[in-house]
Amino acid sequence: MTLSQKSRLKQAGIVLLFVLGCELVGILSALIVPTAQSAWFQALEKPFFNPPNWLFGPVWTLLYAFMGVAAYLVWRQRDRLRQPVRQALLLFAGQLALNAAWTPVFFGLQAVGAALVVIVLLDVALALTIRAFFPLSRTAGWLLVPYLAWVLFATVLNAAIWLLN
Repeated sequence: MTLSQKSRLKQAGIVLLFVLGCELVGILSALIVPTAQSAWFQALEKPFFNPPNWLFGPVWTLLYAFMGVAAYLVWRQRDRLRQPVRQALLLFAGQLALNAAWTPVFFGLQAVGAALVVIVLLDVALALTIRAFFPLSRTAGWLLVPYLAWVLFATVLNAAIWLLN
């Protein structure tokens, strides 16, 4: 194996760690807290635009993968742009923490209003993360745009459920 092949293999392993780290957030949330299958959630009044429950798993799996690749693309700029990368990754970690907090607040505590506050904070943190990612890697910034679109949709959905209940 050449040095170049070893380097590519190492980078593939690192990007895989970033993706798995992000996927773990979703997996832990789903394992720890009963979600859309719970009797409480089933009993809630939902808006006409509520997607089918089966859609959430595949969408989040793809979005978490995009997040992991985006974070990796920014991380690999660390030697060249240490401080901006550090700030961008701190924002990324903050939005990921808010992402992780939403499920236990909404489903675990059954606090739809508090979950709305969490997701609005997530919207802001995610927008700031995208803004910080773009100068470091345009690809990384664009990889987070579908995530932002989905979270904005989820914000509207959360607000509608709160208003209806």
